[in-house]
Amino acid sequence: MPIDVATVLAAPPAVKQLAWDHRDVQLYHLGLGAGLPATDPAELRYTLEDRLHVLPSFVTVAGGGMAFVDGIDAPGIDVDLTGILHGGQRIELHRPVPVRGAATQRSRVAAVHDKGKAALVVLRMEVEDEAGPLWTCDTRLFVRGEGGFGGERGATERLPVPDRAPDLTLERPVREDQALLYRLSGDLNPLHADPDFARLAGFDRPILHGLCTYGMTLKAVVDTALGGDVSRVTAYGTRFAGVVLPGDTLRVRAWRLDAGRIQVSVTTTGRDDAPVLTDTVVEHT
Repeated sequence: MPIDVATVLAAPPAVKQLAWDHRDVQLYHLGLGAGLPATDPAELRYTLEDRLHVLPSFVTVAGGGMAFVDGIDAPGIDVDLTGILHGGQRIELHRPVPVRGAATQRSRVAAVHDKGKAALVVLRMEVEDEAGPLWTCDTRLFVRGEGGFGGERGATERLPVPDRAPDLTLERPVREDQALLYRLSGDLNPLHADPDFARLAGFDRPILHGLCTYGMTLKAVVDTALGGDVSRVTAYGTRFAGVVLPGDTLRVRAWRLDAGRIQVSVTTTGRDDAPVLTDTVVEHT
């Protein structure tokens, strides 16, 4: 079987050294659409070196490349990367992300669930620097065709939308060139740039990275609900539910659940409010 669960869970973590500086942070922010208007003081915190702060979702690209590839290549896993779907993402921040950093990432498979037609692999990445833990990243990957091995199905986590009007409704446009810019932060999958490749994958044209939508959504919430203070975010999780195309507009609806949690739903305005992110929560101080 391509996934040997016992071997996977017993495997030692893959260790990788990460390094980043202000240029990586600025490029990531620009890939999310930051910097408009270019002279807005609120946007300069994302684009100008001497007042730069780091949106916490930057941790999904810190060090460049696609971090989950290091973990999915663990002993006991032999799968075709084209059969992998990014099902969900959660980050936990142990302290604010520095503008410049060097850290050690340890990646391991934390769980493998049997979903019938697919296996759900939960990859955990723990990152620390000389001062201690920085962040923990959980990536949920559906591996098509690898289910049915008799394992535990795992919990199905669904978060119903509150039965009331949202506290915030925001719209964020996706530029036509946004995927081309975002991919420079490390995810060079041609699905997001090459029309011929996108058609082979079943899409009319290249699609936006799910993690770009993830970052755009967090920025919208931070800027409007958290006073622009990125350091207030302690955790952020979502389930990827649909595709975003360059040129779409995201509709972000947010509900304050209690003193420390904001629930978010993201749809696209131009395609009958098609869902994009669901089961999404921003935890904060």
